[in-house]
Amino acid sequence: MVRGPLFEQDYRPQFSGHETFPLKYGWLKKAVDAVSSSDPFVSNRSLFLADEAIGNFGVGKNMVAAIRYWSESVGMITPANGDGVIEVTALGELIFGKRGLDPYMEVAATSWLAHWRLCGRPNRTTWFWVFGYLPVTDFYRENIYLGLTSLAKDRKWQRISDPTVKRDVDCFIRSYASRVAAGGAVHEDELESPLVELGLIRAVGRKDGFRMVRGAKPSLGPGVFLYALLDFWERFAGGSASRKNSLSFEAIAYEPGSPGRVFLLDETDLADRLADLESFTDGALMWSETAGLKQVLRRRDIDDTRALEYVARDYADGIRLAS
Repeated sequence: MVRGPLFEQDYRPQFSGHETFPLKYGWLKKAVDAVSSSDPFVSNRSLFLADEAIGNFGVGKNMVAAIRYWSESVGMITPANGDGVIEVTALGELIFGKRGLDPYMEVAATSWLAHWRLCGRPNRTTWFWVFGYLPVTDFYRENIYLGLTSLAKDRKWQRISDPTVKRDVDCFIRSYASRVAAGGAVHEDELESPLVELGLIRAVGRKDGFRMVRGAKPSLGPGVFLYALLDFWERFAGGSASRKNSLSFEAIAYEPGSPGRVFLLDETDLADRLADLESFTDGALMWSETAGLKQVLRRRDIDDTRALEYVARDYADGIRLAS
């Protein structure tokens, strides 16, 4: 599939920044709290750089860097601007702020949002490629590594070393796939990643065999699904006026970075979710199957603030992930 963001001429790949640590419970809240308590008008870049950051976060230097990386990657804090100021985003405030909806990351919606921000956007190359381009459901760790190194060579990406890609792939696998220990238990250290509990990737067969689990996702609420759909739609439409007002089922299901691919939804579940959009959005979006053409139509714009209001509805339902 030679299309999508990874094949754009100005695409900048990223295979590092997490210091090999997967996202862990508690990290996003720590980052939001630290940024919130700092002076909003003065450079606070040192929150994650100075020696005192180790004491403030209670972890080592590399792990502090990982906390910042993941918190930026899932959209809870901003990168430092030209003045060195890091801010909490509207999404970060909604979930982890003083009146946050899920400070302990117990609600499924938070993990689904983190997954979407990582895999639905092309910023994190391995994450985006696996869910957007990997052509098989069953795979080995080596398949990802070879696919990415081949892509890097074909695209002539500069300064991308094989060991860096390998470490990134290893971190990706540890983020999503749990290994079953003797007696059928899951390794405790791997449960520290909230993405594991989404059940999107499972270990199968020998040590490095894995399977992507496609099908209905009962814990994925309509608010997060809508948020993802709007996010994808904006990027997919680009400057096209025709794409701005309608989005085909095929694009939603199969384009790299689409909700269908990122959430591993089957066509039936995806169609059911799209059919519910009109009532959920009070008519702003509607599902159409006129003349055999399946598409979502936009009647009214839904801005970022309104999109987060829809996300908040999922927290009212309080759906937890199965333990």
